[in-house]
Parts: sequence; structure tokens; C-alpha cells
Amino acid sequence: MRERDKKVIWPVYFDSTKTRSQGRRVPKKLAAPAPKLSDIRALVEKMGLRCDLVAEAAYPSSPWRKTGYVWVSTKGSKNNLLRRIAENLPRIHP
Repeated sequence: MRERDKKVIWPVYFDSTKTRSQGRRVPKKLAAPAPKLSDIRALVEKMGLRCDLVAEAAYPSSPWRKTGYVWVSTKGSKNNLLRRIAENLPRIHP
């Protein structure tokens, strides 16, 4: 898979406790409070996508918090991928 087909997915993208300027990338109604990296990885794998977990990485705007990220191999836009993940997060985080 080409490098441009890989997407970095940070948990902050789905965190309802964060604002857009703090890194949230999905609408608040689709976000979950403090989503776990393992839950995001499980959703991505359930969607049938290949992924790798990088647990010791820190989101650039908060380098003191090691939240990690999921490296997803997929074609298509990152926004569509984020929306598909966000739509399934409430099942894990009611």
C-alpha cells in the first residue's frame, strides 16, 4: 500500500471533551468522552482495515500526554474514515 493510503488516527479526533481547536475532528454529537486507543483500534479492525498501534506517541499540541495513535491503511478520504469510526464509537462508549 502506498504511503498516502495510510492515515494517522489520534484519539483526540473523537473526544467530546475537546473543542475543534484542541483537535476534535468529528461533530460533537458523534464524539465520545475520552475514547480509548484500544477501542479505536478494535473498531478499525472490525471494519476490516489493516492497522498498527503506536502507543507511546503524543499528539503534537499536547506533547506531555502520551495518547498514542492508530496507523490505518485505507484508500479514500480521512474525513470519511473518521466519520465511519465516530459513528461506531457510541456502541463502545454509551
